[in-house]
Amino acid sequence: MNLKKIISFCAILGLTGSLFAQGTKYHLLIGTYTSPEKSEGIYVYEFDTKDASTTYKSKVVLGSPSYFAVTNDRKFVYTVSEDRSKNINALSFDSKTGDLKLLNSVPSGSGGPTYISVDAKGKYVFAGNYGGGTLTAVPINADGTLGSDIQDIKHEGKSIAKNKPFVHSAVVSPDNKYVITADLGTDKMNVYAFDASKRPNPLTPTAQGFVTLAPGAGPRHSTFHPNKKFYYAVTELDGTVNAFTYKKGKINLIQTIKMAADSYTGKPDGADIHVSSDGKFLYASTRNVLNEIAIYSVDQKTGKLTVVGRQPIGGKSSRTFDIDPSGNWMLVTSQGTNEIIFFKRDQQTGLLTPTGQKIQHDKPSLVKFVKMD
Repeated sequence: MNLKKIISFCAILGLTGSLFAQGTKYHLLIGTYTSPEKSEGIYVYEFDTKDASTTYKSKVVLGSPSYFAVTNDRKFVYTVSEDRSKNINALSFDSKTGDLKLLNSVPSGSGGPTYISVDAKGKYVFAGNYGGGTLTAVPINADGTLGSDIQDIKHEGKSIAKNKPFVHSAVVSPDNKYVITADLGTDKMNVYAFDASKRPNPLTPTAQGFVTLAPGAGPRHSTFHPNKKFYYAVTELDGTVNAFTYKKGKINLIQTIKMAADSYTGKPDGADIHVSSDGKFLYASTRNVLNEIAIYSVDQKTGKLTVVGRQPIGGKSSRTFDIDPSGNWMLVTSQGTNEIIFFKRDQQTGLLTPTGQKIQHDKPSLVKFVKMD
């Protein structure tokens, strides 16, 4: 066989392989702000990483489950109810079928929950109470239900932008020994030591206590780098990403970088933040007016960020987003236009390309991928 025929044969093999490449299927969970005869709770879809195709599977009716967390064993889902009940809810989850079933609900301390996380061993959930200005730790019973003996920690203080605390998130550290809150009202990242054996008070302030960001920054959401050495927080009010080093419960601010282009003079409204699973890129979103995804490369040695692009979302009030486990797709919620918007992700450059694919849902607030059995 001559060289040209060999090249042609290899090309055909490559094309055939791509045509018949198999994707991996995951559950796609969608949280919403509920309204009569529109969104009713959490929706479950099947998501194929091959082509980002989706198939509706089921739903669970629940009052405004705007944010939720899934346990590592995928047996339970815990949600906030951002409605009049101001509850935290426990649901069983079938990782084969995707079915959700409500187990029980408990009050979220002083109320106003907007964020929830669960520790790696499934012993506690942590709620950021935006309205109440508190961090709430709720114990998880052996059967997955929530206990009533909660710890509710009231934050104190104010900033130049807000006159009281607004706890917007509570993230568990990779070593499962600390919880870090972003308090939009006080401009502080508060650090708590976590020990599940100390029920009903598993959280205590660390010696560091907190790190204060720029006056009026308004920290909102945060995330850890996969190498567990770096930590990042997005601010809502001044639209920045703040990079920290992390070691044994201590965070040290090393960089603050803008999300919007220098030419932009409007409100940035920073929203959500995620790092790609390979740790090479960080993404942070803005909502309401700007509605962009800021894309940064991550220096693997220092953790510092460099802007590599900004992608318009195409919707309005994009609260959250998530990258699928294959790393090839990003899905962005757009509360203002009632849709979830799909992007193709280039794993080499980190850049995003709109695909034209969408899921229509009234007031979507959160998307998460969960492994399917």
